[in-house]
Amino acid sequence: MKKKTLAGIIFGVLAIALVAVASVMVNNGAAEGSRYAATFMSLVPPVVAIGLALITKEVYSSLFVGIVCGALFATNYKPLGAMDALLNEGIIGAVSGLAGIFVFLVVLGILVALVNKAGGSAAFGAWAKKNIKSRAGAMLATFVLGVLIFIDDYFNCLTVGSVMRPVTDAQKISRAKLAFLIDATAAPICMIAPISSWAAAVSEFAPEGQGLSLFIQAIPYNFYSLLTLVFIIALTLMKFDFGPMRLHEKNALELGDLYTCGDRAESAPVEPNKKGKVIDLVLPILLLIVICVFALVYVGGILDGVSFVDAFANTDATVGLPWGGIIALVLTIFYLVARRIMTFKEAMDCVPKGFIAMVPAILILTFATALKNMTGLLGADVFVAGLMEGAAKGLANFLPAIIFLVACFLAFSTGTSWGTFGILIPIVVAIFPVGSEMLIIGMSACLAGAVCGDHCSPISDTTIMSSAGAECNHLNHVSTQMPYAIFVAAISFVAYLVAGFVQNWLIVLPIAIVVMIAAMFVIKAMTKKAA
Repeated sequence: MKKKTLAGIIFGVLAIALVAVASVMVNNGAAEGSRYAATFMSLVPPVVAIGLALITKEVYSSLFVGIVCGALFATNYKPLGAMDALLNEGIIGAVSGLAGIFVFLVVLGILVALVNKAGGSAAFGAWAKKNIKSRAGAMLATFVLGVLIFIDDYFNCLTVGSVMRPVTDAQKISRAKLAFLIDATAAPICMIAPISSWAAAVSEFAPEGQGLSLFIQAIPYNFYSLLTLVFIIALTLMKFDFGPMRLHEKNALELGDLYTCGDRAESAPVEPNKKGKVIDLVLPILLLIVICVFALVYVGGILDGVSFVDAFANTDATVGLPWGGIIALVLTIFYLVARRIMTFKEAMDCVPKGFIAMVPAILILTFATALKNMTGLLGADVFVAGLMEGAAKGLANFLPAIIFLVACFLAFSTGTSWGTFGILIPIVVAIFPVGSEMLIIGMSACLAGAVCGDHCSPISDTTIMSSAGAECNHLNHVSTQMPYAIFVAAISFVAYLVAGFVQNWLIVLPIAIVVMIAAMFVIKAMTKKAA
């Protein structure tokens, strides 16, 4: 750990020194536009932040250093201009753009505090001990719940986490494994669900009138999302783990240590109410789901005569989710007080507790979004668009695999899958003929790569939400999930290579599944020998 910390300090000092040297060399009369706009340097700030985070295991300062680098690059190293960019376009822009999500996070934190105080979580945990009697059963139950909540990835991450924590804790499943299960059934299931906030976002970037149709046609070719879901089931039934996750699961099973290292949520236990029942957990969650679904389509205009599907396409999750969350919270408080399971004062005492529980997620999300804003200010989208247009010449059959890799890299660097397919979809549509099978494959490669890079990135909002939902140390989640994501990505890359020539998902997808499961048996045999 000391070596990693020292390496991180050296890395950070070198990064700052590079910026300082460059600033000395800059002419004060430099042009107003950034000299790094639409160049590879536009991706350096997130790379610096990710590198520091992985080396030092400290995410706040790493993200801040990345934001500072981005602000300096965007303003040609002018200190006052960089400070303005850091605050206005960076942090203030992030807070204002995410205000609705922050409200939803706080509401969910309060709901979790309420059901814990009411004894609902403890009652559900006791029920789970009687009915879910194996680790595999708990993991599959988490997977099924994640698949059922396909409306929105934020909603998925935090809801599944709050419901399943008592179950997975009782079966000695590490928080890192829970975070992986949440993350791997959040974005992937949203990316193959026609009625979801993700489908709506994709529809916005596709040609007018073709968005939803292209999205649905691309589902069978979305190899990364589909293979990830198969991977979870196979990994659970085969009962093994590899990479850093193996240590976390071993410690949880043999030592009862759910965390291995990093933050430990059990340091501040809540004394549950003995009057609590399972319904005290289930009812608030059902209220949250039903009201949030209505809120999303309401914001999308369903009461104005718009169809259900179109309402989802037009909705704004940053408005709909807090809209529904606040109503669900008020109704939950009334319900718990009316049931005389807690007083109104006790319910209000849960408000600051819920807010405090979400502070780490809010801070990381703010810094990560500010870093994305800096990357956008530097024109990373223009740089990537130029790369893709150059790759299109003479590589038609290899383009799906290339698009997948570019999307992976872009989503990993910027931490945004939505931003990634927002950049790449118009390029994909311009490259391939309208109505062709290659357009559908190229679209799916873009979407799959965006999800993959998002999974691997420590600055991704979905990754952050998964850590918050599982109450898992964020960098523990990133380091344990990455080998799994890279494994599925490698199989997906090969599948896209084949799809570029075969152009038939009925052939490619089954082959990819067989190859992946065969590779998993090989890895299992290797891990047994290494044990």
